[in-house]
Amino acid sequence: MSDKFFFMGRQDARENHIEYGRDVNASRKFGSKKYPLQLVVTSEVRKKEVETLVAEAQLYAVVKLDDSKDAVESIAELTVLLNKKAAVEVDKVPARNEPCNCGSGKKYKKCCG
Repeated sequence: MSDKFFFMGRQDARENHIEYGRDVNASRKFGSKKYPLQLVVTSEVRKKEVETLVAEAQLYAVVKLDDSKDAVESIAELTVLLNKKAAVEVDKVPARNEPCNCGSGKKYKKCCG
């Protein structure tokens, strides 16, 4: 007998946990004591600069010095955290019959609302 006749669901097994390129463990906070940043620099001067940036941002990082010929600096994790956008604060939207805050003199409902 064939399985197709009695089977009502899918024949192929589905994977339950598939990663789509996002961080599945969002509770990790990189730059903290538990999860320090892993940074690589190519010179001692650059190492001091990066350590100063980390200290100013109040983060934790392990800065390694790699002075070999083919060394590549990798501080992308730090630049992402330093360039992180702040939350946008929106002022209170005026009520429908109040004057519009764009300065047109019209009511909000007739202008921008």
